[in-house]
Amino acid sequence: MKPPDFSIGVIFGNRDFFPDKLVAEARVDVVKLFADLGLNAVMLDPADSKLGGVETHTEARKCAALFRKHRDSIAGVLVCLPNFGDEKGVADTLKLAGLNVPALVQGYPDDLDRLDVIRRRDAFCGKISVCNNLRQAGIPFSLTTKHVVHPLDASFRADLAHFVSVCRVVRGLRQVRIGAVGARPGAFITVRYSEKILERNGISVTTVDLSEILGQASKLEATHARVTGKIDEIKAYANATAVPPAKLLQMARLGVVLDDFVATNHLDATAIQCWTSVQANHGCNVCTSMSMMSENLLPSACEVDVTGV
Repeated sequence: MKPPDFSIGVIFGNRDFFPDKLVAEARVDVVKLFADLGLNAVMLDPADSKLGGVETHTEARKCAALFRKHRDSIAGVLVCLPNFGDEKGVADTLKLAGLNVPALVQGYPDDLDRLDVIRRRDAFCGKISVCNNLRQAGIPFSLTTKHVVHPLDASFRADLAHFVSVCRVVRGLRQVRIGAVGARPGAFITVRYSEKILERNGISVTTVDLSEILGQASKLEATHARVTGKIDEIKAYANATAVPPAKLLQMARLGVVLDDFVATNHLDATAIQCWTSVQANHGCNVCTSMSMMSENLLPSACEVDVTGV
């Protein structure tokens, strides 16, 4: 069976001063929640540690090793605190795993009518301790809307759904390839950016001089099958009855070359110099090509606005 390509790692924090059975109950809750939301979980088996929780450094190492084994699929980590939890065990797990993915910290609320030694949790304070340790270790984390909340509560379901969306966005951005076509127009200082900062965050930028794109476009024969095909695509995409044939031809030529640039470099998005070089040197606007790419889930921005795309 093919392993899932999107999973959430789960750490059940535990502390032996508090009831262990709460960890087993939390596991049941999380398994049910993940099944309801169609999520795949990566977590220690009850046979791997005491009830599958993380308390000691040895257990942290086991959980971290499991996470590293599934690092290609784990997009985020849920830290679940059925009781106070061991903050060092949680922090050690995330440090040793080295996944560098978003983390969400959840703690169970106490039942105020059952604060005996059999049911007391104190995850309220435990969550504060865990978050303090994560901050000290420089590990980013997210919080739930309610400081303590049951996993099956509607509020937490919404928190987890939002967290999963964040994980998907983070994962996508860390693998994005953006094409920068041309140079930033002098007046548009609002779109300045640093390729080095983007690269450090997993975002690659492939550049090309606008003259190369326009030069290739101008060499395409008007009768070339791809050019005539692109004209048909443009006409099918928007009402082009008022567009002069010569301008439609230029749009088609430009569109073909941009398609090749995107495909050759495996790009996810583009940012293209427009004002006023394309109009002055090619005789048309690039708006139609950009709109068609965006419609095909290949977003494109004007004026080489790489970080705004």
